[in-house]
Amino acid sequence: MKLASPDKHGFDGQRLAAIDTFLKERYLDSGEFPHAQLLIARDGEIVHFSSQGAAREDGAQTIDEGSLFRIASMTKPITSVAFMILVEECKVALDTPVHHVLPEFKKLGVYAGGGAGVPFMTRSTDEPMRMVDLLRHTSGLTYGFQNRSNIDAAHRELKLENWHGNHDLDSFVAELGKLPLEFSPGTQWNYSVSTDVLGAVVQRVSGMPLADFFEQRIFKPLGMNDTGFTVPADKLNRLVDCYTLVPGKGKVMFDRAAESMWSQPFKLVSGGGGLISTALDYNKFCQMCLQGGTLDGARILGRKTIELMTQNHLPGGADLSAMSRSLFSETQNAGTGFGLGFAVTIDTARSMMPGSVGEYYWGGMFSTAFFIDPVERVSMVFMTQLSPSMIYPIRRELKTMIYSAMT
Repeated sequence: MKLASPDKHGFDGQRLAAIDTFLKERYLDSGEFPHAQLLIARDGEIVHFSSQGAAREDGAQTIDEGSLFRIASMTKPITSVAFMILVEECKVALDTPVHHVLPEFKKLGVYAGGGAGVPFMTRSTDEPMRMVDLLRHTSGLTYGFQNRSNIDAAHRELKLENWHGNHDLDSFVAELGKLPLEFSPGTQWNYSVSTDVLGAVVQRVSGMPLADFFEQRIFKPLGMNDTGFTVPADKLNRLVDCYTLVPGKGKVMFDRAAESMWSQPFKLVSGGGGLISTALDYNKFCQMCLQGGTLDGARILGRKTIELMTQNHLPGGADLSAMSRSLFSETQNAGTGFGLGFAVTIDTARSMMPGSVGEYYWGGMFSTAFFIDPVERVSMVFMTQLSPSMIYPIRRELKTMIYSAMT
């Protein structure tokens, strides 16, 4: 891989190198992260790329540019782009009621009591759930791991999410349609299975399996040849081990690469969290966004569509501190709005981090992260494999050090 000169792109090379030292001393030598990979680009060129730590528990090889990572919720922006491709083709719109495409949602109501063995009671929604609610997480849906309500308890009981159960997208939507919403769509924000539902919408509207739509309309045109929902047998040696922190036990193996769950297709193709990718592949997605929907002659979306996606779409221009009822998210709340598939910085002072108004980003449960700054024309992709993602302030630290390296 050829790296561009940091100096020519407005970075202090020594300060960028200091980030690698920080990662090693703070997270790798201590054993908190199994490995760490960092890619920083400006004006479409990679100015910094580093890989540290073992790919697998035997320590025989370190991670490198070919390493494959489970990107979890960094799948969500890709699903959102897929949906907006269909919007541009006028096959669906942001204000389309979700039940027009998914009739299983036609009778959804808002929680009014019950659960824990007692039948749910509901009231009517104030407004129907619309596609924009799925994109910005104002749908009223939830996640089982929120551990906050009788509704997310029902998610856990029904094994509704990602790799936990035996649902396909259709049966997943059917089961969700039987549960109450936590609030009337558009009135609050809650991190949820909204983007998985959006994947079902893409599949129904396009008439194509979600994985095929991603491959044909996004991955192949962008040259994202190592990104998908399954790791082929001939690439399995490139997949890295994945860990989780368990109270009282510390870091334990979550998914051993040599016998990974991702070596076989999942029944539920998760637009909310199912993809495997590399830092170089995800950087191509970031560059497409940064360049107004195009990369190397392949146009995925129009420039104005990217501009629309990266504005704050929370009602009344609110930030997440005013609208969120979520106990877990891939972002902090103050000064942060939400667009169509991305968190969006709307007030850098309130966020208490360096950055730019209009910067957009997200992360994944295994502590992966990316951000795109259209003002500074800078993007970052960070890869590691440790859940949960909120345990360490790594994303804030990386942003602080990257922006402090700008000259």
